[in-house]
Amino acid sequence: MYNCYLPLRLASPLVLSTMSRTFFIIMIILSNGCSQANRQVGHAETDQEENSARAYFAKMEADALREPYRGVFSGNDSLEGLFPIKATNVSTAPVVEAAVRFLEVLNADQLSKTVFAVTDQEWRKWSNVDNGIYDRQGVSLKEMTVAQKKIAFELMQASLSAKGLALSKDIMKTDQTLKELNNGSDAFDEELYFFTVMGTPSSTEPWGWQLDGHHLVINYFVLGDQVVMSPVFMGAEPVITTSGKYEGNTLFQDEQNLGLALMRSLSDEQQSAATITRTKIKNSNKAGANKDNLHLDYQGIRATELSENQRAELLGLINQYISNVREGHRQVKMDEVILHIDNTWFSWVGETTEDAVFYYRIHSPVVLIEFDHQRVVGVPNADDGRPSKNHIHTVVRTPNGNDYGKDLLKQHLESHHH
Repeated sequence: MYNCYLPLRLASPLVLSTMSRTFFIIMIILSNGCSQANRQVGHAETDQEENSARAYFAKMEADALREPYRGVFSGNDSLEGLFPIKATNVSTAPVVEAAVRFLEVLNADQLSKTVFAVTDQEWRKWSNVDNGIYDRQGVSLKEMTVAQKKIAFELMQASLSAKGLALSKDIMKTDQTLKELNNGSDAFDEELYFFTVMGTPSSTEPWGWQLDGHHLVINYFVLGDQVVMSPVFMGAEPVITTSGKYEGNTLFQDEQNLGLALMRSLSDEQQSAATITRTKIKNSNKAGANKDNLHLDYQGIRATELSENQRAELLGLINQYISNVREGHRQVKMDEVILHIDNTWFSWVGETTEDAVFYYRIHSPVVLIEFDHQRVVGVPNADDGRPSKNHIHTVVRTPNGNDYGKDLLKQHLESHHH
């Protein structure tokens, strides 16, 4: 069994690009708990490593999918009717039209692997890991013509805010940087991001789309004029690119700095209440891939214990994540968040110095947000056995059963007797 605190020895530069993906496997295993892994990677050949890794992740996904979807729940939640079907008065017509155009430009082979039923488990088949160790469904940007890529990005543009679209593109750029840093490894590429569509784009019937790739996963459910954009996984390594095609590309500085500023605005007593532990020596994310049925109780400090200014900072931090969706639906979601602000909790792992690495979580009945500094995996010769500011994971989920719009979909199907 792996030791969570065991430093990994780096291979020589000549074989590092091969071994870095092995390190990636180990990091993911560690971040999901050492009890899941009772295997040794060792110094096998690359293809053996990849096959073993694929088998590991395939089994983890299969095990998760055998459990009917329930959602992320807290033992303290006893709320019903959190997500009613209702009019938001924010048109989804631009999203529907963009999705119709996207499907129209795909050829028959592309369509056959891209379109699924709205109830299909494809919603739950996603992972943040690289393409060498996880096989994705759908059609990738790399497989598309120039015209198809343009329309795929138009679907994202119609669905996301300008900020959300720019962030998504910047995340894709980090994968190109990893390709450069790892001797052109096929596991990394700025176009290895896969689109699937669930259901038929409609102004009345439920449907949605998914983007799945390394460090970038967006699930986007639509019912009438309602939108649920979760789970969303966004991450980056390197966070700051210092060489190559995208030198200067920089991500997640606001999420990082606003989170630290909020924590540092707390009094000593408040910080003590918010802190789970001051020790940050491993990956801390809880709600990543294959965690659709996570039980996660509230921890930290409750918003009712914050001052008016601190609550405003907390809402600003939440908005930093929610504002990746198109503006009208951002406001709809923030109104929902504000409605439950008194039952919103902020928790922290790590120190609070300017150079500290840390994890924070924001958790309420209607939103779960995680930010985590992770150990370096893809950048050669950079792993020192500790979390780094140059590898960040973030997760946004909708607790209490409405990830992927599942609660809305259930209500719709029950009322329409499908």
